[in-house]
Amino acid sequence: MTFRHLFNSAEKSRFFGQFLSINYRGHSLLSGHVIKLTENRSETANFPKMSVSVSRKCSGTVGEKEQKLILNTLKFDNLALRTLPIDTVTANYTRTVSGACFSRVDPTPILNPEVVAVSTPALGLLGLKHDDVISSQHQQELAEIFSGNKKLSGSETAAHCYCGHQFGGFAGQLGDGAAMYLGEVVVGEGGERWEIQLKGAGKTPYSRSADGRKVLRSSIREFLCSEAMYHLGIATTRAGCLVTSDTMVTRDIHYTGEPVEEKASVVLRIAQTFIRFGSFEIFKTVDPMTGGRGPSVGQTDILHTLLNYVISTFYPEVDAEYSDSVGKCKEFYKQVVLKTAALVAEWQAVGFCHGVLNTDNMSIMGVTIDYGPFGFIDQFDPHFVCNGSDNSGRYSYTNQPSMCRWNLMKLAEALSPVVSKEILMTQLELYQVEYERCYIDKMRQKLGLLTQHQSDSDLVQALLDTMYDTGSDYTNTLRSLSKLPLPESTNYQSERGHLVEYLLTQCSTLESMLKLSKPSLSPSEFQLLIQMLELNPQLAAMIGGGPQRMSREMDLARRYEQLSALSSDGKVEADRVRWGQWLDKYTDRLRIETETTTTGLSVEQRNNNRVTLMNNNNPRYILRNYIAEQAISVAEQGDFTEVNRILMLLQQPYTDHAPITSSHPSSQSAASNSVRPLVNTFDCKPPDWSLDLSVT
Repeated sequence: MTFRHLFNSAEKSRFFGQFLSINYRGHSLLSGHVIKLTENRSETANFPKMSVSVSRKCSGTVGEKEQKLILNTLKFDNLALRTLPIDTVTANYTRTVSGACFSRVDPTPILNPEVVAVSTPALGLLGLKHDDVISSQHQQELAEIFSGNKKLSGSETAAHCYCGHQFGGFAGQLGDGAAMYLGEVVVGEGGERWEIQLKGAGKTPYSRSADGRKVLRSSIREFLCSEAMYHLGIATTRAGCLVTSDTMVTRDIHYTGEPVEEKASVVLRIAQTFIRFGSFEIFKTVDPMTGGRGPSVGQTDILHTLLNYVISTFYPEVDAEYSDSVGKCKEFYKQVVLKTAALVAEWQAVGFCHGVLNTDNMSIMGVTIDYGPFGFIDQFDPHFVCNGSDNSGRYSYTNQPSMCRWNLMKLAEALSPVVSKEILMTQLELYQVEYERCYIDKMRQKLGLLTQHQSDSDLVQALLDTMYDTGSDYTNTLRSLSKLPLPESTNYQSERGHLVEYLLTQCSTLESMLKLSKPSLSPSEFQLLIQMLELNPQLAAMIGGGPQRMSREMDLARRYEQLSALSSDGKVEADRVRWGQWLDKYTDRLRIETETTTTGLSVEQRNNNRVTLMNNNNPRYILRNYIAEQAISVAEQGDFTEVNRILMLLQQPYTDHAPITSSHPSSQSAASNSVRPLVNTFDCKPPDWSLDLSVT
């Protein structure tokens, strides 16, 4: 994964001793204070308390004085490795792994690991206490363990074997090429089980031609988005810790043949399991389109073992209810279908685009997994593609529900040696119904509607159409709708006027819309692809020129022509009319809500309840690309305060009270060293420079 438009890393300041801070020129952010380190004394100043980590540069030892290791309290019970077959080859080299679900492999150490940030709520899942995690005396321990440099007692390291359909074609064996299982931590009397793994810990048998490393920019994005999604209330894997180092790896950021050196970094990921759809595809027979096949083709005994393990461990209610393998598999598949439908509905409602919805990136637990070139929608566009290398738009925002259904169909094929595909497909029919139910329920909450009405779907679609036509910011527009009081309120008309003026500020300028609406193909290229589509549809699809691409290009051409006929003032007036028309429809729906709801509450009380519902479902803060990019650019200069500030905001996405500006001097330092101004408010429309960001 790569960001274009990155900044050069600056030299880190060097200090007396080994200790460094979160990190601004000798300032260490501790719980409630800043400690400035000098040779002979420490100076203390007040600083807002943060639920984030400090940083420590580590030389490879725990320290001169033996300290109690907080991580040694973790209790491991590595059920997956006890239950599932393990590769008999122990050497770590790239190979096809047959007859196994895991390969034992050790992490490759990195130089001077340093904690960038921790999520104390995520580490709390493992039974680790907040004060211990943020304590300065434990930062070196966290860095050493969660970089892979040291192994905990009871931990067993391994890489998982899986396959996958990537962009519609079966890719054969993939596996954990950069991730590494550390074991399963069992917490509490109830025995809650959490698998922990390191992403970026070095080569495995599944690394292919890669080095098994991740760099700081991609690691920051994964760390922040994992936690952002959780606090948005969306099912996801978690990120407990982010560690960087002085180990350098080579990356061609822009694919220009001009590679640069970047810091190897590691993310601690936490989930009930990282088993995915592709885990069941290692048994796949020869694919007629690609010629690929699974490394364990025909070994159905292992398929049964894997399936029984997953059901008994993660779907115990299914295991208890059914005694036969067919019944268990069918019900398990049904549950995965329903969980996946509910998950995608949450994505669509919040405007999240995954970017790489291959079968190897789909969890059997119905949680968001593998954060790569993801993106949240800024200016609403149903055809939004967050992955700059997805030329065909296969994984666009509007396609996500159908792509997840397609992946579920491939999971049914993978399970067909146990239960026929025809039987499982009857369960897949539940997907669309569940998705639509979950989506419209969520959108009703976002609009403050407590009752159901047959016009609700049309109202939501009209809202999306209005946002698309005006180029409105998706998140801010939805958040602002709570400012409209109920129609019977005495201040309805005045507040509606204020709302319209605000909505106009969230519409894109004519210049921005022209830039984003310009067709990517010239007229001659477009005609060439039309001819290719007629003569060889499969070839056209392979190079990103399928029917959907053609339709999108035609839509852009029409849109560009219409916009070109407008003046800037003309667009503003057209936007005002469009929003007025939709607000009329919304007001009519609110009147129906009032007429059908008999609560005995006053207008003010009912409106307060409605506002609370809306603000609890429409986030103020999301991880926009420009926000992630800003954290990356500052961190690559050696300053991690921005990462931690953003983490704090993302941990309270629905609040009206979170701080949104930074008075910390590092922010101004970063701005002075960059080619673009630092944005200190994260609930505003993205800056113009963010239109050029591309993630691949």
